[in-house]
Amino acid sequence: MIITKFIVTMIIGYLLGSIPFGLIVSKLTKGVDVRQYGSGKTGATNVMRAAGTKFGALTIALDVAKAAVAVMLAKLVVGSDVISLGTVLLNWQVAQVVTGMAVLAGHSWSVFAKFKGGRGVTTFFGTMFAIYPPAALVGTEVWAAVALHSRHMSSGSILGIIATWCLMIPLTIAYDLPPIYLAYALAAMGLVIYQHRDNIKRLRQGTERRLF
Repeated sequence: MIITKFIVTMIIGYLLGSIPFGLIVSKLTKGVDVRQYGSGKTGATNVMRAAGTKFGALTIALDVAKAAVAVMLAKLVVGSDVISLGTVLLNWQVAQVVTGMAVLAGHSWSVFAKFKGGRGVTTFFGTMFAIYPPAALVGTEVWAAVALHSRHMSSGSILGIIATWCLMIPLTIAYDLPPIYLAYALAAMGLVIYQHRDNIKRLRQGTERRLF
């Protein structure tokens, strides 16, 4: 039964993550396909370029919300059920992690947008707000501060996510958090940084696009 619940939460996570709010917002407000602008991504940064800052901010809020909702639903669906697979216990915490990765996959490769999407930054923070809000809050502050100071959203995104994971290390030790959360933050960080590989190349070359 719990295996079925895990499968359900993964599917829900992927489908919620796949909702291309950036594409929807840009089309409804400006009548444009955000995939035809800038990086071709459906994330908030590209929406800012195609439709304006306020609609980019709206996209951030919606993407964070869909990710947080998916992870919270995972806890509700699995509930108190637990199953042992050898030395591994499958419980609602593991379900949250699995669902979080499904959300990131959906956002990055959306079934509703011809398997195109964003880079996963907002959904990363959305999942972390559901898993452990203090770490996510500090990470978003770093993200915003670096992005506004450097005018490079990519720099803010990468450093904000790294800061979140680094903070999770002492918090996991101090507050006895499930190690699976730390492992999730590391895996998600790796995926998002991989999605920024072209940005990293442009940052090194000094040709990265700037905000505003």
